[in-house]
Amino acid sequence: MRATSQTDMKNAVIGNNKQKANLIVLGAVPRLLYLLQQSSSSLELRTECAVVLGSLAMGTENNIKSLVDCHIIPALLQGWDTRLLCPDLIFIEACLRCLRTVFISPVTPVQLLYTDPTLIPHLMSLLSRSQRTQEYITQIFSHCCKTPEHQTVLFNHGAIQNIAPLLISSSYKVRMQALKCFSVLAYENTQVSTTLVNVLVDGELLSQVFVRMMQRDQPIEMQLTAAKCLTYMCRAGAIRTDDSCIVLKTLPCLVRMCSKEHLLEERVEGAETLAYLMEPDVELQRIASTTDHLVAMLADYFKYPSSVSAITDIKRLDHDLKHAHELRQAAFKLYASLGSNDEDIRKKITETENMMDRIVSGLSESSIKVRLAAVRCLHSLSRSVQQLRTSFHDHAVWKPLMKLLQNAPDEVLVMASSTLCNLLLEFSPSKEPILESGVIELLCSLTQSDSPPLRVNGIWALMNMAFQAEQKVKLEIVRCLGTEQLFRLLSDPDTNVLMKTLGLLRNLLSTRPHIDQIMSSHGKPIMQAVTLILEGEHSIEVKEQTLCILANIADGNTAKDLIMTNDDMLQKIKYYMGHSNVKLQLASTFCVSNLIWNEEDGSQERQDKLREMGFVDMLHKLTHSSDHNLSDRAKTAMQQYLA
Repeated sequence: MRATSQTDMKNAVIGNNKQKANLIVLGAVPRLLYLLQQSSSSLELRTECAVVLGSLAMGTENNIKSLVDCHIIPALLQGWDTRLLCPDLIFIEACLRCLRTVFISPVTPVQLLYTDPTLIPHLMSLLSRSQRTQEYITQIFSHCCKTPEHQTVLFNHGAIQNIAPLLISSSYKVRMQALKCFSVLAYENTQVSTTLVNVLVDGELLSQVFVRMMQRDQPIEMQLTAAKCLTYMCRAGAIRTDDSCIVLKTLPCLVRMCSKEHLLEERVEGAETLAYLMEPDVELQRIASTTDHLVAMLADYFKYPSSVSAITDIKRLDHDLKHAHELRQAAFKLYASLGSNDEDIRKKITETENMMDRIVSGLSESSIKVRLAAVRCLHSLSRSVQQLRTSFHDHAVWKPLMKLLQNAPDEVLVMASSTLCNLLLEFSPSKEPILESGVIELLCSLTQSDSPPLRVNGIWALMNMAFQAEQKVKLEIVRCLGTEQLFRLLSDPDTNVLMKTLGLLRNLLSTRPHIDQIMSSHGKPIMQAVTLILEGEHSIEVKEQTLCILANIADGNTAKDLIMTNDDMLQKIKYYMGHSNVKLQLASTFCVSNLIWNEEDGSQERQDKLREMGFVDMLHKLTHSSDHNLSDRAKTAMQQYLA
């Protein structure tokens, strides 16, 4: 095949997807790859082959699949292996352009960049050849860096020192692709981020180069990507949240991106990056909430694009109508981040026009991402006692939340059940109607989930529900959960699940009639569980909570007999009275105090038994404790013997 016929082929396929597909069907790809790899082919012919392959790659996703199936990536690399014989720049650029087009396609597995260990060093060595090689290679890296493992491979191959000088290239495309590389390398990566902080580019710190790239006179894409780099470095702990480059430069730049003069995708990216930046930092949340009327500005995200939008470009309008849900998702995310700590900001958010209605409708949107963002926003606002008592009640938020809990992916369920936990707190007016809606069955089923966060939330919600609840509610929880499941939860490997289950048990076993009723029907398995925990390898917090449950049982009229007739349990209580941890000493002393309280039937017999077992000596010792709470509690117990 001559170079002229290759040129004819190239001219036929440029801009013509049908012709590209025809050529692929006719088996042109293996032939082109064969010629590309032959050292006997002329340089001109091999370059033309690379150009035609690059053109085929610019077609449909099916074209790319065909090219990848024909092993185009190793073939292009092999073409380079002759680079020592022919280090021709035009040929190398043509191969790289094709490789770039293949790699940035969504149908190409990014892992292909990492399977051949020679590929990344090859690409690194070609970075210095020309601006085109720099642009194509950095684009491949930024697109194919998807996991912490990818970040590590690129980092270990010298990505930072090789790419940093490109940030001051005279080519905008090169600067931009280098910047994108740093944003994907730094994302949630402490090693990369702490290295970047100390990098100098032409005598200037990298963070200052990023700050210059955020200036208003730079293209929006550059401002946004530079802001992402600094955001990721900050979140990875490499830059302090109160650093001026964050407070005075990055945050205002991201707020600016949220204004309506920007394109939809810029507003989405700006809002989502800003939400991520300030998520863990209340001070940044306060600063952002008072910058450029951000809270009100976000309300525009729900009105766009409207029928009166000033968009003359029909294509753009069509695009924006299809992607308007992304704006709503971004706004919910940013509101969630803004309101996660500060009461005044939450108030500001809920008072923004129709905000609660928007959240409620967001909970039933068709887009799963919008539903998740809306429930995340609701969860953030539900941390406010004031909002639970007012706007949450006024808008009956619990109804769509319950509907969402009936059928949703785990990610949504975790956030929705977390929110429900807050709605079930004793001061929440939503607690009663939620109870009446038959929520107990639903929560008990969550405790059986394979997902630890769902088990935690199911049991947490039940714990909140049982707090100061009526006896019928408590009995319904016990009936629905069942002693077998309660026992399983008390031996759950996840400490959070165990702690919340103990919290539930403690709330169920409060007020005497309730304690006696529950212990009369479920006393044996509960006492077994308490024994196992006190004997097991558990944290101080777990054992303290368990001893508090025992103290509640000791407060019952008839329930306390389950402790008094169990010498093994009494010895355990005595052991914890002499423990080195004050919290455990306090809880066990409180338990003894309840057992020997004077005004109750049978107190004399109980006091005598405990005296015989050496409890009085132990109490006497504790009255001299250096911890005031413990010595006071021991003295109170001792007074029962003197009365």
